[in-house]
Amino acid sequence: MEYLSQFEELKEKEMSLDLTRGKPASDQLDLSRPLDSLNIDSYISDGVDIRNYGQVKGLYECRKLGSKILGCNEEYVWAGGNSSLTLMSQYLSYLCIQGVGDGPWSSEERVSVLCPVPGYDRHFFLSESLGINMIPVPLTGQGPDLNLIRSYIESDDSIRGIWCVPKHSNPTGETYSKETIEGLIDIFSKTRKKSRIFWDNAYAVHDFSGLEVLEDIFSIAKKKGSEDLVVEFGSTSKITYSGAGIGFIALSQTNQDSFLPFYSALIIGPDKLNQKRHIRFFEENELLQHMRKHADLIKPKFELVQKWLSGQEYGSWTRPTGGDFVLLKTKPGLAKRIISLASELGLKLTPAGSTHPYGVDPEDQYLRIAPTACSIEELDSAMEILVCCLGLANQDN
Repeated sequence: MEYLSQFEELKEKEMSLDLTRGKPASDQLDLSRPLDSLNIDSYISDGVDIRNYGQVKGLYECRKLGSKILGCNEEYVWAGGNSSLTLMSQYLSYLCIQGVGDGPWSSEERVSVLCPVPGYDRHFFLSESLGINMIPVPLTGQGPDLNLIRSYIESDDSIRGIWCVPKHSNPTGETYSKETIEGLIDIFSKTRKKSRIFWDNAYAVHDFSGLEVLEDIFSIAKKKGSEDLVVEFGSTSKITYSGAGIGFIALSQTNQDSFLPFYSALIIGPDKLNQKRHIRFFEENELLQHMRKHADLIKPKFELVQKWLSGQEYGSWTRPTGGDFVLLKTKPGLAKRIISLASELGLKLTPAGSTHPYGVDPEDQYLRIAPTACSIEELDSAMEILVCCLGLANQDN
């Protein structure tokens, strides 16, 4: 195929398209429009006036909703503001400033976390902003490489945790196996210093069809006497409204007791009116049925991405069963070139290296594709550009 002539033809169209972030499209957000008109029948909940300060752990019924989403017992869950990322930053700040048992992380010469790659750029930005050293660990298709993790921990006393997106992982799409979860708990429970498994269960109910099972890490950890290892996060950001949802954090009782004084110093209370609206919404709209409506809207987009990629000869890519991303792996050294070419044609892609700590993909070969925010027509044009640029970069190489 003559990619250069196609490139020039596409350039003349002066398009403006964006595949950078896994945002819901407007039709997905419209699924939750009834939230806007829900009447709150009573401002008294959990014995308090929800228009006032207080209830820093969130409303009880909202915590129950969080447990249903995260797939763990409600006793672990707090309901916060609109962002799980905020809860992550608050908990990591607590570790840096106060710490658990071994003193604050900031008092140590070097603190490291393991980062499965390709992984989630927000985890990397947050860690880097707090001065936490990051060590990449490759994913296997069922979670991170346990043998390499064990080797790192045995040789590096600075390692204090690991970031995980355990279901429909961002951006590989894989779901951690029970064996991987058990292995992580076994390895980290033997570390000399108190560690944390940061369990960002962002896509817990975001399946394209059916419900893919992710084992409850708290249940496994409790049997092993290691509940304190786990801190889980999640939200309704891609369930209801991304800018006005609810974030959740799940912790053992010991961790709750330790974190609560620090957390209470940061907030006076979450938006309990929004929590009440979400409680009412999911009383009237069963959670998994609501998620099937999301799937009906986005599954055709992922099928379109697969059709375009399957119709050309370069690279390899994932075939996710849920979540927000397709990961394209090119020949080494081509990712930046493809992104640059696409930019010339009006297509924005996530920067090369964003799938790795410090923005450095050593082989320069991973591209993260986020199909959800586009219309089908826009996505079709975006994929035509991407495939053209992929072909041209390979032919030039």
